[in-house]
Amino acid sequence: MFSTEQPPVAGERIPASSILRGTRTIAVMRASAATDYAPVVEALINGGVLSVELTLSTPGVFEELPLLRKRFGDAVEFGVGTVTSVDDAERALDAGASYLVTPTTDTAVIEAAVRRGVAIYPGGLTPTELLAGWSAGATAVKVFPASVVGPGYVSALRGPFPDLQVVPSGGVDIDDAVAWVKAGALAVSVGGPLLGDAFKGGDLGKLTERAVRLRAAVDEAAAAL
Repeated sequence: MFSTEQPPVAGERIPASSILRGTRTIAVMRASAATDYAPVVEALINGGVLSVELTLSTPGVFEELPLLRKRFGDAVEFGVGTVTSVDDAERALDAGASYLVTPTTDTAVIEAAVRRGVAIYPGGLTPTELLAGWSAGATAVKVFPASVVGPGYVSALRGPFPDLQVVPSGGVDIDDAVAWVKAGALAVSVGGPLLGDAFKGGDLGKLTERAVRLRAAVDEAAAAL
């Protein structure tokens, strides 16, 4: 039998935060333990990257998130990524996540976020997957892994789906962030190329410098739109 369940109407789509719209950058954090996050977050804030995705591949995220929110207040927004179940989504939201990020298109997770009034960025790669996430109420869809398709993919998607909002993730470098934004990406999601060796005792001042460089590149691209 065909499902008669309807996706959320457009009015139920939760918009991206003013922080993300203003900075167009998300730092993707993976560490050996969530207790390592705070100094790295501070370095990112100093560099102007104010949206931070805490991935559930790092142990202790649910416990650390409320502490990070208390420490940094409104200076930064924290999302929870690598969400693969409704249970994880609910736990993240209960801990204070400002948004959720998934590696795949799971409509039940999307609906859980929309129901709680929280932004959701579900992952997908094919047009079918990305449209399914968007139709289910995604704030924007995460093209993952973005390095497989490149910035031109966003431009191509805009042909049949002119309203689709996209955030590329997976293999996005500081140097190609400009091309993604110029292609129409809402924001860029950057992990290793931004974080570098920050979680392995690296110079946090250098991390701040990379964050500054990323923000400058993205801001310049956005200003040219």
